[in-house]
Amino acid sequence: MRQVSHVLAGVLATLLATLPVALAQDDAAINRQFRQWLQNDLWPEAHTKGISQKTFTAAFDGVTPNLKLPDLVMPGSGKKLDREQRQAEFRAPSAYFAENIIGAVASGGKRLLGQHGATLARVERQTGVPGRIVVAIWGRESAFGKAKIPHDAFEVLGTKAFMATRKDYFRKEVLAALEMVERHGAPPRGLKGSWAGALGQPQFMPSSYLAHARDGDGDGRADIWRSEADTFASIAGYLADKGWLAGRDWGFEVTVPQTVSCALEGPDQSRRIADWARIGIGRINGKPFPRRQVWKAI
Repeated sequence: MRQVSHVLAGVLATLLATLPVALAQDDAAINRQFRQWLQNDLWPEAHTKGISQKTFTAAFDGVTPNLKLPDLVMPGSGKKLDREQRQAEFRAPSAYFAENIIGAVASGGKRLLGQHGATLARVERQTGVPGRIVVAIWGRESAFGKAKIPHDAFEVLGTKAFMATRKDYFRKEVLAALEMVERHGAPPRGLKGSWAGALGQPQFMPSSYLAHARDGDGDGRADIWRSEADTFASIAGYLADKGWLAGRDWGFEVTVPQTVSCALEGPDQSRRIADWARIGIGRINGKPFPRRQVWKAI
C-alpha cells in the first residue's frame, strides 16, 4: 500500500511540474490564433469601414487575449473556460439593489447634485432629463467617477470578439472602438474600460459612445473619462435619444396587493397603466396615475 502511495505521489508531482509548461504552451497557441484572426478576419472588415492600418496596429500593439475574462470559449474546441460571471445584471437583484449600496449612492448623490447644480440644470434644459436621474446613473455606474476602470479596452473587446460566447456582439463593439480612435481622436492605449468592455464614467459600450456621447463642456470632444460635464451630457443624451419624455418621472412607488402574482414582474411584462390599476396596484401617496402611459413592472 505504501509503495502504491509513493507511485501516486510521484505521478502527481510530475503532473504538477508539467502543468505550468502545458498552460504556457496553450496560451502561446491561443495568442498565435488571435494574431491570425486579427490579420485575416478582423482587419479586412475594419479596413472596409475606413479604419487605417496605423489605427488598427496601434490599437492591438502588444495586446494578447485575456483568458481571465468570463464567458470565453477555447478556439477550435468549443470548450467553455470556467470563469465566474460577475456582471451584476446576471446575478440576483438583491446584490444589485442592496440597501447599503443604494444608501451610499443616495447620500453621495445628494451632495453632488448641489455641487454640480448649474451644469446639471443646463443639461436638463437641453435634454429634458432631470439632474437627479443623471447623478443617480453616474453614481450607480462608476461611483461618481471614482470606481477603478483599469482595463485596456482593446484587450477586453478583442478577446471577447475572438473567443467569447457572444462573439458577434463584441465584434461590433471592437469595430466601434476602432472608429472612436480613427474618427474621434480617442487614444488607443488610453481607452480604458471595465472587464466587460464598458467605457468611462457612464460605462458606455463603444457603439453607445458613438451614438449618444455628447460634448458638455464645449471643448469639441466627448471625454467620458475625465470630464464630468461631458459625462452628464452623455448620460442625459442617451436617455433623450431613447425617448425620455420631459416632465415625466422614471416610475412611481406603489403598493402591490398580495393577490397580484410575482410572475407579472419583468421587463417583458409591459402593460397599460390602467391595467395595473385595475388589478389593485395604486400609488403610495394615494394620488391617481397620469393617463395614457405604459409602465413596466420592476
